[in-house]
Amino acid sequence: MLWTRRRKLAAWGVHAYTALGLPLAFLSTFALFRGDIELFWALNCAAVFVDATDGMLARKVQVKDVLPQFDGRRLDDLVDFIIFAFLPSLALMVLGMFPDGLEWVAILPLLASGYGFCQERAKTEESFVGFPSYWNIGVLYLFVVDPGPWVNLAIISVFSALVFVPIHFVYPTRTRLLRPLTIGLGYVWALTMFVLALNPKAPWARDVALWSGIYPVYYFVLSGVNHRRIVREAAGEAAA
Repeated sequence: MLWTRRRKLAAWGVHAYTALGLPLAFLSTFALFRGDIELFWALNCAAVFVDATDGMLARKVQVKDVLPQFDGRRLDDLVDFIIFAFLPSLALMVLGMFPDGLEWVAILPLLASGYGFCQERAKTEESFVGFPSYWNIGVLYLFVVDPGPWVNLAIISVFSALVFVPIHFVYPTRTRLLRPLTIGLGYVWALTMFVLALNPKAPWARDVALWSGIYPVYYFVLSGVNHRRIVREAAGEAAA
């Protein structure tokens, strides 16, 4: 099928929008090393917003059909790895969030995500298989709540291990189970996280972060129920 120049320009525009995550990541890194924590998190939020919206644009423009020679999914994975895995791991070390002498443990989520990103079954039609790379969210919570270096170390180590455990975690926009509720609560929670990212050192930030933790608890409980449902359905199909 022959596509018009306008349609091709639109498709390239979507890819350029996805690639915007790269300069945002670069500037975020610069802000981190300058000690500008507010700017670091703000730029990270901007990159997450780009990641959350580029897929919708790609489907609308049909980039796979218009530009089959360019792999937008590979570009998206590259940006995602930097934003969701590399930068949070770097922040753990630069911000001194681990006990002295154990800063090197910050590579654990990086290595675990490297494994996760290369798994063909990392995503199904409605689930993430293994803990998804939500490291920027986790590190923001730990930075704001500040439970202490040893607690930070334990939490990051546990979730790094969970990347290798084939639990079907909820994919908020795809998992059928309670999807409207998950998405609705997710919007409120995402707005709260954006406010926290812009004000991580505010006197009220810790209390807001703790209250907002209700949604992650809901997410993990729902993921457990979702995993059990999928395993049960698979067992039923196998028996049939």
